[in-house]
Amino acid sequence: MAKMNFGGVIEEVMTREEFPLEKAREVLKDETIAVIGYGVQGPGQACNLRDNGFNVIVGQRQGKTFDKAVGDGWVPGETLFSIEEAAQKGTIVMCLLSDAAVMSVWPTLKQYLTPGKALYFSHGFAITWNDRTGCIPPKDIDVIMVAPKGSGTSLRTMFLEGRGLNSSYAVYQDYTGRALERTLALGIGIGSGYLFETTFQREATSDLTGERGSLMGAIQGLLLAQYEVLRENGHTPSEAFNETVEELTQSLMPLFAQKGMDWMYANCSTTAQRGALDWMGPFHDAIKPVVEKLYASVKSGHEAQISIDSNSKPDYRVGLEKELAALRESEMWRTAAVVRQLRPENN
Repeated sequence: MAKMNFGGVIEEVMTREEFPLEKAREVLKDETIAVIGYGVQGPGQACNLRDNGFNVIVGQRQGKTFDKAVGDGWVPGETLFSIEEAAQKGTIVMCLLSDAAVMSVWPTLKQYLTPGKALYFSHGFAITWNDRTGCIPPKDIDVIMVAPKGSGTSLRTMFLEGRGLNSSYAVYQDYTGRALERTLALGIGIGSGYLFETTFQREATSDLTGERGSLMGAIQGLLLAQYEVLRENGHTPSEAFNETVEELTQSLMPLFAQKGMDWMYANCSTTAQRGALDWMGPFHDAIKPVVEKLYASVKSGHEAQISIDSNSKPDYRVGLEKELAALRESEMWRTAAVVRQLRPENN
């Protein structure tokens, strides 16, 4: 493990120097890795493991997603099976289904989790709130997690570019005494940049908070609020969108992603610097109580229950599509479609 100083706090992380790919292959040389589910995380993790030389099979129900797996080179009857057959064949069962699907498939999946196998997740949801999900694993298996900090698409794209997406890892249950080395080997195998330790509970609460907060929910709310104020004060859609979203995503985000917020500030005008420094405090003070309320709702299991209840409705997909359509058809995001077309690379 490498000791790293994160803003004055020392953490241990695992890099590909400490745990090289060759070691990961040695650890998993006798394992059959069954990737269950080929939706969001499945393709990236399965293909990266395959390309890195591991023994991988995929379990997926018939349908469009099954056909996608075939298109990615998985061969029915050889490396592509039903969920049940893949789970039976796998010594490591990578459960990469959606949270809702995990609950529905669990009674079937559980019967194939025989002694000594490893059950792998990329999200702590099902285990953290298993009093609500019903996903209580047998005591005679390893239960482990590697959670890439990004989408499965990003994991695959960065792998193909020779880069790695950072991941957290956790061991919930170590039956074999090999749970940790299995976890780290899988983390390296799927193409992680570096691995940092967490727990299932911490990963689940931070993940749900992030999705509802700065990563998705809060960012949409903030952008829309600014866009609306500009529009209400006579600014055109193009001007409001460029000043709210386009400059953020196309110009400023790459700057602070590269070297930090202070570096981004230093590379903006003195007028922008002064205004940002003056207003970051009021925004922080207004937003922190909302984040505290959000975190409490996540930690209590309330947010998990909302997800479980909504995903269980028979017309869930119909309602979801209506909400997403309303977002897509809003003036701000219809303006976005036009602005994207006008970018130089599209002309």
